[in-house]
Amino acid sequence: MASYQPSADQPAHGQPAHGQPAGTKQSPGNSHDIAGVVDRICDQLLSTLDVTDRGNLYRSMLATVAAMAVEGTDIADLKIARAALAEMAEAFRVFRPYHDAPKATFFGSARTHADDPLYRQAVLLATRLAAAGWMVVTGAGPGIMAAAMEGAGRQHSLGVNIRLPHEQGANHFIARDPKLVEMRYFFTRKLMLIKESDGYAVLPGGFGTLDESYELLTLLQTGKAQPAPLVLLDVPGGTYWAGWETFVVEQVASRGLISSYDRSLYRITSDVDEAAAEMLGFYRNYHSCRWVGDLLVIRMREAPGAAELRRLNDRFGDIVIEGVIRRTKPLPPERASNDQLDLPRLAMRFDHSSYGRLRQLIDDLNALVD
Repeated sequence: MASYQPSADQPAHGQPAHGQPAGTKQSPGNSHDIAGVVDRICDQLLSTLDVTDRGNLYRSMLATVAAMAVEGTDIADLKIARAALAEMAEAFRVFRPYHDAPKATFFGSARTHADDPLYRQAVLLATRLAAAGWMVVTGAGPGIMAAAMEGAGRQHSLGVNIRLPHEQGANHFIARDPKLVEMRYFFTRKLMLIKESDGYAVLPGGFGTLDESYELLTLLQTGKAQPAPLVLLDVPGGTYWAGWETFVVEQVASRGLISSYDRSLYRITSDVDEAAAEMLGFYRNYHSCRWVGDLLVIRMREAPGAAELRRLNDRFGDIVIEGVIRRTKPLPPERASNDQLDLPRLAMRFDHSSYGRLRQLIDDLNALVD
């Protein structure tokens, strides 16, 4: 159910061919065959380390480093690349033991005090999710981040802290825990806060919270993140998200800058029970989806019957560019990677853009089961 996952079946848009990193320029005076040199070094390295898997990916990464060396990349750029890769590698290591655990990332203000009703809302929602077996991921700071970790408990918390000169370190609910990783860059931190989570809760906050909210919406709207529930949680009588949605409707949707269906990508509520139901209910039947060539494959626990499938085609035919939504057995790339072979699935030639409508289709699939 993890988010932020590229397709395993086709390179991302703009990905270079094997052995040729993006932006590679062969220096006129340089006779080295970068691809050949990298192939030999990588083969020797992997053999020495007794690594037999994913050789092409390691080879491509080494080819990028070799190209940077050949091009004489600026030292400041090299330091950024080195630090970013090191931070991601450390975060991958910390998160790896919990890959299969469902996770919810909480965003919100670091300035929210413990006596604020919003703090209590975050505690209650995190408590509900932890009781259902979910882990909670936050930026590990104070405010809403601390509230979510207080609710989930240290055992169910993962932290991704940012090092800032004017702010304190990790909150005491996660400090010195092996499930805490500290980062220098906001972009690597944001990647880890989003990458593996299966749902998101956002409470009122400042510029940083709004930035994270809009990036989440952009990733969901463009399909760069796996479909997932996004709850915008307020307190009873609160106007933060209601005011935000007024802006979205009157200034964004009214100009045709988003589709009206894009509002299906999020749920505004001030009710913790409703927020928990939105998060947990998203996976009541729906499991995951992936691209296999030009087909979007949706995996679920219970497949629609013939009449239900006809209804899905009638309602969602507008997002299918060719053919129909149909039941299918696991496709060859799925079998090759042993990817959820026991689950029923649907396949369709999705239009690559109507992710708000795809969310509505997932809601219909979830309505098939009690």
